[in-house]
Amino acid sequence: MKKVIAFDLDGTLAPSKSTMLDAMAAQMSELLRHKQVLVISGGKFGQFEKQLIANLKVTPDKLENLHMMPTCGTRYHRYNASKGEWDLVYAEDIPQKDKKKIVDALNKGFDDLGYRAEKVYGETVEDRHSQITFSVLGQDIVDVLGEKGVEIKEAWDPGDEKKQAVRDFVAPLIPDYEVRVGGVTSIDVTKLGIDKAYGMQKAMKHLGVNKEEILFIGDRLTEGGNDYPVKVFGIDTIEVASWQETRAIVEAINLL
Repeated sequence: MKKVIAFDLDGTLAPSKSTMLDAMAAQMSELLRHKQVLVISGGKFGQFEKQLIANLKVTPDKLENLHMMPTCGTRYHRYNASKGEWDLVYAEDIPQKDKKKIVDALNKGFDDLGYRAEKVYGETVEDRHSQITFSVLGQDIVDVLGEKGVEIKEAWDPGDEKKQAVRDFVAPLIPDYEVRVGGVTSIDVTKLGIDKAYGMQKAMKHLGVNKEEILFIGDRLTEGGNDYPVKVFGIDTIEVASWQETRAIVEAINLL
């Protein structure tokens, strides 16, 4: 029996940078009543609040069963019911002195390869403290365009060829940092050795569980995807193509 059900966020629990829909939220709320639930994503904590927490219908004590790991597990937040707020358990932040060279390398990659978008929505570079993320269409495209923004994002590089090319270009420029394909239109940079497997190892330590007691559900579990390290690490995984597939799986777990 799995003690922890872990999830990716974008494309798994909700469309990219969108709020989790009611049907998914209902199943997640039920899951929190009897399982420890972990969500790990490249997004910042604010995205977790908007996409995940806002639509959950659970009592504060059940929120303590939710473990949130933004920026690929470089940060870990857990709800403190007695204080009514989310505690930051740890943060693997990037030193301020290194951030400019990371941003310069990302800009050079997109410019030199010709992948700079003509039209962007909001800033393309976001400092997430423990992660620097370049979103080629801008951080706010979904906020501005809604479902149309999701469609534009998904059409930009469906096979990950552009993102992988940028990743391979940028990585040698900043060898002291980890560069990886992030979401559907983004490249993420963290400290070396940081990926979702690293986050899962940290979670195992804090939750006192082993690999066999975790099930991970994500949409990018093939080689090169940002969920793939979890699979290689040896945790049982299920790959999904949409939040609707995730909802069906969670409903089945809730019926056990």
